[in-house]
Amino acid sequence: MKWITREKAKVDRIACPWLIKKFVDPEAEFLFVPAEQVLKISQQQNAIPFDVPDVELGHHEDKCSFDAIIEKYQLNDKALWELAQIVRGADTPNRTLTPESAGLAAIAEGFRGISKDDYDNMEKQFYVYDALYEFCKIKLSK
Repeated sequence: MKWITREKAKVDRIACPWLIKKFVDPEAEFLFVPAEQVLKISQQQNAIPFDVPDVELGHHEDKCSFDAIIEKYQLNDKALWELAQIVRGADTPNRTLTPESAGLAAIAEGFRGISKDDYDNMEKQFYVYDALYEFCKIKLSK
């Protein structure tokens, strides 16, 4: 399946591909395009849009796209819900939602700065989400 979002990803647009590849669609292909072209290209490519306004897998109320994917695909993993709070805090103005959120926002900005494109950024940052997911599992086991 193809998935599409806006280019120049930071938090949610990297966290969501990690979530999709690990828990929804291991064979997923991602397209990063200019914001104004996401919906048009999603139709042309038969791709699922995420993290853009007015789509099912976008921000709704105080939640971000990561939350929307967890809910739609009924991912009932408590560690993912814990991770969702970190991502939500990093991707919305509520940086104090979790102690880790502000740090994740800073790390995501830095990775965007040192990556040659969104695909390179994704490859580099997936390790961060692997580690945060493990952190969440450890935190919940205590």
